[in-house]
Amino acid sequence: MDFTALLVAAIAAGTPLLLATLGGILNERAGIVQLGAEGLMLMGAVITCLTYMRTGSLILALLAAVAVTAVLGLLHAFITVTLRANQTMAGLAMTLFGSGFSAYLGKSVSGLPLPGSATKLDLPWLKSIPFIGDVFGKLYVLTWISLLLVVVFHLLIHHTSWGLHLRAIGDNPATADVMGIRVQLSRYLYVIGGCMLIGLAGADLLLTYAPTWKEGMVAGRGWIAIALVIFARWNPLRALFCSYFFGALDSLGFRIQLVGSHVPPYFLKMIPYVVTILVLMYLGWRNRNKPSGTPESLGIPYIREQRN
Repeated sequence: MDFTALLVAAIAAGTPLLLATLGGILNERAGIVQLGAEGLMLMGAVITCLTYMRTGSLILALLAAVAVTAVLGLLHAFITVTLRANQTMAGLAMTLFGSGFSAYLGKSVSGLPLPGSATKLDLPWLKSIPFIGDVFGKLYVLTWISLLLVVVFHLLIHHTSWGLHLRAIGDNPATADVMGIRVQLSRYLYVIGGCMLIGLAGADLLLTYAPTWKEGMVAGRGWIAIALVIFARWNPLRALFCSYFFGALDSLGFRIQLVGSHVPPYFLKMIPYVVTILVLMYLGWRNRNKPSGTPESLGIPYIREQRN
């Protein structure tokens, strides 16, 4: 099996997971549980498909996906921040809504090929470097954007006052409020921004991994992204490696079929999901006596009148 080809496939398959995981990290660092990733990815994918097929403009398609998921993020923020509803139930409702509404919207374009594909960034100077050029010489633009976001988020969260404020909002919003941080407004912005990234993940999945709309095409990747937030311990750099690892597992099943394996394809498609369960069990056992790294106020509504 060609390792270079597997690595390229892992990056392609892992990019949607990475974008969705970064969106989840942004949400949960601010103290808001995000269980709506599956529905948001489906909405991002179907809106991208509909807009691209009707306008022929890839940029408009991506902007439409980001705009629609921003509106859904605003709705999620209103329910969880302003109304202080149960965040777990709100996220599940978002997943159910996105799954059903995307299926309805996508009926007219189901199975139809897109008029084009995502743009690749051709870097001739990088191609001349052995191995590195084969892997990174011609990646999709959205892949480079996701890599840039990893670096930016890591530096901002861990090395700037902006990141200190974000962590304060997620760990102790009452203290953040005393410091003069507008907790509710900040949570709104982080939830909306995170949902936009998750919607972009759905768009990337459609454009680079499966270039046609199909009902339920996200196929559980949103739930894997939620698990990756935990695997990565809310750290963008760890999210990068975790996403590509699961992207490799996703690609591995298909490549095993290509070499003539007699294992039923249904079992091969189960590999990423089975590994997700096993890794969760392992991490839970290994870290049973250690701090989890979870934002301390994750899932807890902040009521300003009750601050200490």
